[in-house]
Amino acid sequence: MHCRALVSLLTTATLLLAACASQPTQAGAPTAHGVFNGNDLTWLRRDGFGVDSADVTRYRKLGREGLLNAQLADGVPGSLPPQIAEAIHGFEATNTSMPQLLGDLYNAQQQAKALPAGPEKDAANKAWQQHGNELMQQARQAELLQAVYGPNQLKEQLVWFWLNHFSVYAPKGRIRWELADYQQEVIRTHALGKFRDLVMATLESPAMLEFLDNAQNAKGHVNENYARELMELHTLGVGSGYTQQDVQQLALILTGVGIAPMDGKPQHFDAKAAPLVVQHGLFQFNPNRHDFSDKVFLGQRIKGRGFDEVRQAVDIIVRQPACAQFISRQLAQYFVADNPPPALVARMAQTFRQTGGDIAAVLHTLLDSRELLTSGRQFMDPTRFVMSSVRLAYDGKPIANALPLVYWLDQLGEPLYGRITPDGWPLDGASWTGSGQLSTRFDIAAAIGNGNTQLFTPPGSKTRQAGFPMLTTRLYYDAIEPHLSAVTRDALAKANSQQEWNTFLLASPDFNYR
Repeated sequence: MHCRALVSLLTTATLLLAACASQPTQAGAPTAHGVFNGNDLTWLRRDGFGVDSADVTRYRKLGREGLLNAQLADGVPGSLPPQIAEAIHGFEATNTSMPQLLGDLYNAQQQAKALPAGPEKDAANKAWQQHGNELMQQARQAELLQAVYGPNQLKEQLVWFWLNHFSVYAPKGRIRWELADYQQEVIRTHALGKFRDLVMATLESPAMLEFLDNAQNAKGHVNENYARELMELHTLGVGSGYTQQDVQQLALILTGVGIAPMDGKPQHFDAKAAPLVVQHGLFQFNPNRHDFSDKVFLGQRIKGRGFDEVRQAVDIIVRQPACAQFISRQLAQYFVADNPPPALVARMAQTFRQTGGDIAAVLHTLLDSRELLTSGRQFMDPTRFVMSSVRLAYDGKPIANALPLVYWLDQLGEPLYGRITPDGWPLDGASWTGSGQLSTRFDIAAAIGNGNTQLFTPPGSKTRQAGFPMLTTRLYYDAIEPHLSAVTRDALAKANSQQEWNTFLLASPDFNYR
């Protein structure tokens, strides 16, 4: 079948499927251990980035509740394949501390600055910029490798969700040098903990402070950017009742919250200010830059006293009913449906309030809900499509080169750390169903199906590793084939080779919906 003809066929099928995606699917209880039905497949595909054999084995062994509890406790059996762990550790971005990376950057910039104008200066500036791009690509690869091979697939999805929710834009300022620390120490470390702790971790992150300009927020030179987005995008949502005065007051509370200078010069604090300095790594609260006036924020008086104002303000924010509602709806939209059931969101919000914002508890309410299986099918965003395709196609086999994953997400319009606005990529499937998107997905499915991916060719190697995956495996016949639609079965029947069959499956409506 000609590629364009197949694209047309699958595009039509996808649109038809979209029309019925909002129709409820048949609910069913979890099956007994060892059995695997359509509801089990649906649950697993929403729980993680698609399925592989290890997922199905763990599910059959532990059962749905057992696997869910293990995931939420971050105690899922298994680890990254040694080759993948070695690859991640081998990146400069992940095995070098952020202070050292930024210190090296500062030195390189100073050396370039000292050069007279001309080709040598241009080359020096180009060199440190190129180094930043390399670190950015390494951080992207490290995160995508963990997403594909991490045994706790629920956590992997949640890490991506929070990276997108607390989005930063890599090309801005020094953020390229800060990404690996942001994803590992800020987001991954707090992904399943208390939401308040996650908010504080992002608030103290150099990546966030630089992206939303709070590093420049100081008494007499107030910058409201982060204060506004902290409430509008990170915690409360639009129309949640806060006012412009609340934004202004929070901006004053956040004055002095910034990054320690990298020039090595000693900072001077008088006897009154010195005890109020707060520093964790490169994060620094500088009392010399802080507005110590009393504030009124969200109806509560906050006495001017330093960084404790920030802690109190965050406590006030995360205790707002609007925060519980907003975060619960965002999670439900990502995991369940573009327009999640209000009753489910309400139960999640209640759990949020009762547990003090315990993310794991909220996720348990979500993943244990009837609505997860009865709210219709959900079109996958590009990241879930790419991760699911690679996980199914190679079923745990370690790849040697993660750059194709990075490039595919670039082509699909959802590059990690590539959203220039702070709102993150859209969570609804409807944003990703354009004809250009579907055509590009077909091209990627064809590359994977035919083995033309470079995934198994180490970077810099001149020897191309050939071969295509065999998707007609026991995993396929046990867990996937019984639940395929007539549209997909018809497309697969027209395949003239294993490579073409692979392509048709990965490009099918069944695979692009979960």
